[in-house]
Amino acid sequence: MSEYGMDTAYDRGDAVCVIGAGASGLLAIKNLREHGFKVDCYEKDTAIGGSWNITQRNSPMYASAHLISSRPLTEFPDFPMPDDWPDYPHHSQVLSYLEKYADHFGLRDAIWFGSEIERIEPADRGRFDVVIRSAAGSSGRRLRYAAVVIANGHNWDPFMPEYPGQQAFRGQIIHSVSYTDVSRFRGKKVLIVGAGNSGCDLACDAAVSADACWHSARRGYWHTPKYLYGKPADQVDAGLWWLPAGLRRRFSERVIRRALGDHGRFGLPEPDHRLKQAHPIVNSHIFHHIGHGSIVPKPDIARFDGRKVVFTDDSVVEPDLVVMATGYRPRFSFCEPELLGINPDTNGFPRLFAQLFSPASETLFVAGLVQSDSALFPLVHWQTVAIAKWLQVRNASPERAKEFRSQVISETGQRFSDPNMIDTPRHTLEVSSRRYAASIGRIIDTLDNGSDGAGK
Repeated sequence: MSEYGMDTAYDRGDAVCVIGAGASGLLAIKNLREHGFKVDCYEKDTAIGGSWNITQRNSPMYASAHLISSRPLTEFPDFPMPDDWPDYPHHSQVLSYLEKYADHFGLRDAIWFGSEIERIEPADRGRFDVVIRSAAGSSGRRLRYAAVVIANGHNWDPFMPEYPGQQAFRGQIIHSVSYTDVSRFRGKKVLIVGAGNSGCDLACDAAVSADACWHSARRGYWHTPKYLYGKPADQVDAGLWWLPAGLRRRFSERVIRRALGDHGRFGLPEPDHRLKQAHPIVNSHIFHHIGHGSIVPKPDIARFDGRKVVFTDDSVVEPDLVVMATGYRPRFSFCEPELLGINPDTNGFPRLFAQLFSPASETLFVAGLVQSDSALFPLVHWQTVAIAKWLQVRNASPERAKEFRSQVISETGQRFSDPNMIDTPRHTLEVSSRRYAASIGRIIDTLDNGSDGAGK
């Protein structure tokens, strides 16, 4: 008898298991079904939406969150967002969009809510046994699937840094995953740690609701306003696709400098890299609040000292609340690390072929495990199309599938991000949307037309 108390798995034939019913999971269900596959999706919460559903456990969403990529560049290629929506929809609108997508394509009947994946184990002929337990704690089920698509997201397991003296700090320390709205800040002096998009958003929330707000950043970043020349900034950038990359970068840097001025004048560290060599910070309000004195920039924390926080420039503040907007780490506790290429050299991050295919199994995939310099949804759409087409080819022509596998490995040699991207854990999953979309396009072209499509 297995360790889960089940002798044999219930065989689901050629069905595919999808883990997670957030945006990536919904895309996987829809595109796999369109290519003729049966799908069972397991979602541990009680509704769809994943990170975009603020009511769900471990959602990183907060009341003021909006898209940082504009509507036409964010929408799914085959399901546009309403034309009368704002340029940067609110998170509640994004959730309603995902719900309408699920209803339009009839995806809900494939989803088992309140079902958590406890284990996936390789079985015969490239198949997988999947052990599922219900949230109610009833006995588990073991089912066998032809393939597994992991779509559990990577913005739900918080990363908490450790500073000297932190454990003895006499104020309160939380991670941003615990923050939902400005009521948390009222009547408090607040320190926000982290200069990513969430950190900047939370600092702006604190600027208008807290008694005082300090914002700590370890390094300088490029801050892009949401609008340039009266248009969403990402649309302006997309319109420059025809320029050589170096010229486009210089032009964009010059435009941002003219729009925002000198970072140092606002007390912010100057960027220590070129534009797009780090994940972009898209925020139109941070400079406004700094200029009005409602946000005070600070460098990195040196140590905690009782009720005080001491920074690397020896300045000291006494916050009531410290919010660590320090990001998240991917977690796959239900899966053996080697299946995803995780080893001591990868710092806990998977190392996948083309940021998508398992290096150890032809039938295991991770959808949405990328961080893009633009919108993510269209990239995941094409990822899941590639998965479906690959499984079709594998079923119909094993020899061609074997040939394609070697081509995927070759495609993996492509650099998907800027060659000079800052080498930090934060940028492990970073891709250039244009480069990565081109790579996935080559993979799909290969699957549609044979080996001639790869590597062009």
